[in-house]
Amino acid sequence: MKHTPLATTIVIPTYSEVRWEYLNRVLASARSQTHAADEIVVVVDHNPVMFERIKRELPGITVLENAYAQGVSGNRNTGAFHARTPLIAFLDDDIIADEHWLARQIAPFTDPSVVGTGGAIRPAWEGRAPRWMPAEFLWAVGGSYAGMPTRTSPIRNVWSANMIVRRDVFDRAGGFRVGFGKLGSRNRPEDTDLCLRMSQVSGGRWMYVPDAVIQHEVPAERASFRFFVRRCYAEGRGKVQMAGLHENDALGAEKNYLWSLPKAMFRHLVAGLTGRGSDHFLRAGGVVAGVAAAGFGGVVETVSSRRPSRRTPVEATP
Repeated sequence: MKHTPLATTIVIPTYSEVRWEYLNRVLASARSQTHAADEIVVVVDHNPVMFERIKRELPGITVLENAYAQGVSGNRNTGAFHARTPLIAFLDDDIIADEHWLARQIAPFTDPSVVGTGGAIRPAWEGRAPRWMPAEFLWAVGGSYAGMPTRTSPIRNVWSANMIVRRDVFDRAGGFRVGFGKLGSRNRPEDTDLCLRMSQVSGGRWMYVPDAVIQHEVPAERASFRFFVRRCYAEGRGKVQMAGLHENDALGAEKNYLWSLPKAMFRHLVAGLTGRGSDHFLRAGGVVAGVAAAGFGGVVETVSSRRPSRRTPVEATP
């Protein structure tokens, strides 16, 4: 079957029946796109009961079982290596895509130097957004954060909750690094790692498309300060581990981001002192807590990495 240059397969990883309602919502939004996907693939992570339920109750989609070890990287690879379209879009199972999401996010691929794109991710809080949450740290709940581009622009990396890739470059890079990524409570930046490797093998670039919007559902338990600190700590560990997998300086964007945070803290303090709301004092504290937790995680991982090598290879395609 011949596909147009912008033909797209949407891949959605899932793993637990607890997320059944989430899965139904993301599928409804994927089916309602103004630019229709050629195929929608749901990949189930080592859960035979859920696999059979999806086949039975959700017709009109392709359902696969993770062909790799448990974890989201292998789950996504299973769907991506199944795809035959020039483009592959990745969505998480707890998002809702705007109806124009796909049409807007594939637009940069008319430029052959573009190897991948990402779009805006807006947190959809189950309850009220925490008063102390600084916009600069919305990435901790899977959202786009303050300081990101406000118009379509080149970017080093995007997030796999809202990512589209050229299939041929994805294949050449070997896909997501299996064994490196989210599994249970562990978080590792498998999406950043993929973006770096795809750029390296192709010389191409990534584009951020802020008008291509998805909503990322944030349950109440992820709005806690405890979750925030743990997530920042995990990110610090993950980024140091990722840097150890690359020969060049893989943390340039993170260093620039860290240098911007003292200014963010100062802005929140000034806003509080000039009567724009006491929440700004709490957000200044949130910046300090986030930096401290991520920094501590980085130190822990740096010390741990001095032990015998734990480098994680990119697993071969099936």
